[in-house]
Amino acid sequence: MRLTRFTDVALRVLMRLAVVENEDPPTTREVAATMEVPYSHAAKVVARLQHLGLVEARRGRGGGLTLTAGGRSASIGGLVRELEGPGDVVDCEGATPCPLRSACRLRGALRQAAEAYYATLDPITVAELVASPTGPLLIGISAGRPPSD
Repeated sequence: MRLTRFTDVALRVLMRLAVVENEDPPTTREVAATMEVPYSHAAKVVARLQHLGLVEARRGRGGGLTLTAGGRSASIGGLVRELEGPGDVVDCEGATPCPLRSACRLRGALRQAAEAYYATLDPITVAELVASPTGPLLIGISAGRPPSD
């Protein structure tokens, strides 16, 4: 399976916010620059994460983005399911429907494979993703320091 760019950016934003708890909260623009994604894309991602209750956004002086407790403990499998949305891995009913769709076993096998993929991610939380060595690397990137090897 391949994640959409939206889901990829969302996971990276959550990881970035998970390592900045003792710092001034970064703005969406700062997170976008750190994660090297366009601001407009990051803003859409942050809005969705805020809607899901994973991120809080405050405007004005002293504002910025913070990860909620629910965001820190969120299951990666659950997040990927939510952000990717429902649907099969293959589109059997698309503009040109597959002639095998009435007797095909591939669709079911791919659905099982996708569920196994999500099940592997289910026990992993955002907090676990930023354990060493990832967390220190994210902190270094956010501080403008080059990653150390």
